[in-house]
Amino acid sequence: MNRKQNRSLNKVALISTPWPLYSRPSVQLGTLKAYLNAQFPDLLVETHHYYLKLAETIGYKLYHDISERTWMAESIYASLLYPNRWKQIEKLFNAETKRKPLLKEIGLKALSNQVEKTTKDFIDSTDWGSFQLAGFSVSLCQLTSALYFIKAIKQIYPKIITVIGGSTFSGNGAQSLFNLFPEVDVVIIGEGEIPLSQLIGHLGRSKIPENLPSIQGVYTQNTTAEQNDHRHFSQMESLDSLPIPDYDDYFELLKSFLPQKSFFPTLPVEISRGCWWKPTSKKGKVTGCAFCNLNLQWKGYRSKEPLHVVSEVDDLTTKHKILSVAIVDNVLPKKTSREIFEKLGMLKKDLHLFSEIRATTPLSELKAMRAAGMQEVQVGIEALSTSLLKKLHKGTTLIQNLEIMKNCEALRIANISNLILHFPGSDEQQRNETLRNIEFAIPFRPLKAVDFWLGLESPVWQNPTTYGIKAVFNHQNWSYLFPPEIYKSMPFMIQAYRGDLGYQKKIWQPVKKKVKVWLNTYNELHKGPSQSPILSFRDGRDFIIIHQRRFQAEPMTHRLVGTSRLIYLFCQHHRSLRRLQAQFKAISEDKLLAFLKMMVDKKLMFTENDKYLSLAVPINL
Repeated sequence: MNRKQNRSLNKVALISTPWPLYSRPSVQLGTLKAYLNAQFPDLLVETHHYYLKLAETIGYKLYHDISERTWMAESIYASLLYPNRWKQIEKLFNAETKRKPLLKEIGLKALSNQVEKTTKDFIDSTDWGSFQLAGFSVSLCQLTSALYFIKAIKQIYPKIITVIGGSTFSGNGAQSLFNLFPEVDVVIIGEGEIPLSQLIGHLGRSKIPENLPSIQGVYTQNTTAEQNDHRHFSQMESLDSLPIPDYDDYFELLKSFLPQKSFFPTLPVEISRGCWWKPTSKKGKVTGCAFCNLNLQWKGYRSKEPLHVVSEVDDLTTKHKILSVAIVDNVLPKKTSREIFEKLGMLKKDLHLFSEIRATTPLSELKAMRAAGMQEVQVGIEALSTSLLKKLHKGTTLIQNLEIMKNCEALRIANISNLILHFPGSDEQQRNETLRNIEFAIPFRPLKAVDFWLGLESPVWQNPTTYGIKAVFNHQNWSYLFPPEIYKSMPFMIQAYRGDLGYQKKIWQPVKKKVKVWLNTYNELHKGPSQSPILSFRDGRDFIIIHQRRFQAEPMTHRLVGTSRLIYLFCQHHRSLRRLQAQFKAISEDKLLAFLKMMVDKKLMFTENDKYLSLAVPINL
């Protein structure tokens, strides 16, 4: 920025409203603050992690329960936005609290009153008149709360310029926003750093958003339909030019709490943006996972250099005296991921790391992650049927999913991954494959069964007929939260469809039940002093002993010697039959197949498309 551009606004506020995870600073606010401070040294940027204040006020457990359920979270501020729609909103809230006895007992009225008082106290205690601009980052569960804040602040300080952005407004949802919510002055589409800094630079001279020149990614009521194209992003060419996120305001707020309300947060760290598994074809058709709409705010994939990542983690953990770090990427970089974790391991800090990873992550890379401090991962498993994985466009197979589940078990990494149910177009054969394959996955940490939901502009949404969908529209629950004119005019990120949903719920019910049995089995077998894997082996150099613990039955022990041992060890990574035959030429094909079949029948190995995987976890990896 040149000297003239540095003479911008004097003071801006960046706000994150409920209901994000209270135990993490907002990576959006922290990154934007650090970037704006670097661009405008004279600009005072205040970040308000208000969701943390609300969590402290109503109680962390209660806040957490609310934040886990989108419709429940959106209901609370919707009741404050639209008090004349109380009955409809309360109906939705009550439906969401059926399995939450604490929330059901409290009720929407008492909860809304408490939230309203805390929010009003915050708004009244803040000198909004000293800010020329208030920016709101809005992701899942934050729509109604952000709109309530904007409306309340505008009523008191109508001259403040309100800016809204975030993943909620990365699709077509921004197009009708100005007519429906006149309190919103500016919408930023896509990545925020460059558009927001350019907006601040221009407002420093003009002060009137209507007089803004055309800025890529910045939209006002005067933006033409031709300009209002969400693909016209303005984003960083290199993420390495980003400064370290500034989370000071979050930690200052946390320090103001009473000692019994204090806790050690998790630091969010960003390694990359976008998804390399989600390229755009020459024809402009978006590919990647069929259900995913998480990368609409980015064009292409970019990642930070390993040394930049390691320096950032080291600086943040040293500054805040925190060792828990959550990597917030949708997917880790393919080429540099292993190097990043090897270098993180060299920091000699006992980090507690979390990350989302792909099922194709090799064992060598997973070992580097574990050595660096990886304690939890969410693997993009999604299905236990290869034909369904193909329909989901995962680019993976079941045997790969089982292998990484086994590897996580061996490395004592908690695998908190999902199993998608009710995916449109899935069939009974895929259901039956899933039921069968769960039997082989029993030794590993259970997946969490989640219902498919249709995301705005996801590949399924863009190509509905491919998945047997007859029509797509806003989810009906939005009609409880918003007046008809808004529900009918604004496309929301959570969509619904007309198709085979009833059929899907029926055929996947046995899987839902079996996942509960899986969870119960896993938990029961891990009770008591022994925390060893359910299916494990010890190597005796020329023999191995496999220990197979069973639910409500005596454990079984198997011994493999000589070539049998070598075959089993060779298949710790899945191998094709052809590869096995080449490796063990001295064994006839009949004997090899007979041995493999015996191992599969005992559920000590798994086979798929002439590929074989040993399932027992090595005690010493």
